[in-house]
Amino acid sequence: MVSKILKRQQVEAMTGFSRSTLYARIAAGEFPKPIKLGGPNSRSVGWPESVVNDWIEARMAEAGYDSETAA
Repeated sequence: MVSKILKRQQVEAMTGFSRSTLYARIAAGEFPKPIKLGGPNSRSVGWPESVVNDWIEARMAEAGYDSETAA
């Protein structure tokens, strides 16, 4: 299944993280790493929407929320 690719600003909006918090969590292994979108010299990155949604659902489960009824 092909997932929509989210840019950093979209991920920030979904998670509530600032840019610095997002990259600090990535560096600490607490958030999924982005995928490179361009060639070898490109700095463009993004996250598969399904990966971000899975991460959010896992955090909700850890907090005791039922992902089916929490929305």
